[in-house]
Amino acid sequence: MLILISPAKTLDFENPAGSDSYTMPTLLEQSEQLIEVCRKLTPADIATLMKVSDKIAGLNVARFSSWQKEFTPENAKQAVFAFRGDVYTGLDADTLSPQGIDKAQQQLRILSGLYGLLKPLDLMQPYRLEMGTRLANERGTNLYQFWGDIITDELNQTTAEQGSEFIVNLASNEYFKAVKPKKLNASLITPVFKDCKNGQYKVISFFAKKARGMMVRYILDNNVDSLEGVTEFNTAGYYYSEKDSSMNEPVFLREEQ
Repeated sequence: MLILISPAKTLDFENPAGSDSYTMPTLLEQSEQLIEVCRKLTPADIATLMKVSDKIAGLNVARFSSWQKEFTPENAKQAVFAFRGDVYTGLDADTLSPQGIDKAQQQLRILSGLYGLLKPLDLMQPYRLEMGTRLANERGTNLYQFWGDIITDELNQTTAEQGSEFIVNLASNEYFKAVKPKKLNASLITPVFKDCKNGQYKVISFFAKKARGMMVRYILDNNVDSLEGVTEFNTAGYYYSEKDSSMNEPVFLREEQ
């Protein structure tokens, strides 16, 4: 079972990683092409393109400028420990055992606008380039056109090597749009998390993001390898609702917090 999640805007390159082990991203040549495009952007270009403040735009100009293809533990950090956001709060990678980290390295993949697809222990240098960014490049007008079938092909290669029958999609819509579902050689499972608010169950972004991370942790901790195993997820008060679910879209509900 392979699991997909999104990256996070918040990064932590100050604190030490939770493991000394590391690997290299497999799509660095593609990343280098994107960096060359980004280096031509002015701070004003980035502020407009990414809808960020002048301060953040300036920070990312500096990041693109200092990015280099030779990754080391001194200039880069393992992805699962570098990203800090709601999904990663739910995953809580810092408390994974060495065996848990090894399992995550096998089963978890992080979609990325710059790196395409990252394994948890892949080194990455700091960046901000969301998948939905309309960055003109030699392959089109946005990152979806840039990545084309590359990410999907990479996923198919991984599932073939591992014999994975399922891909659990815990990524946001923005990032999963970089994958071509009809070309995947594995069954797709997309869990949905709804919280009760004012008597109605709805997807509340903050809670749903954290729940996606908790689902990753649940799958890793419990060696889940089937749809039935996924539906047994019960962390933090969530429970499977069979009547609200479909075969490939299990729905989990939680009472008002």
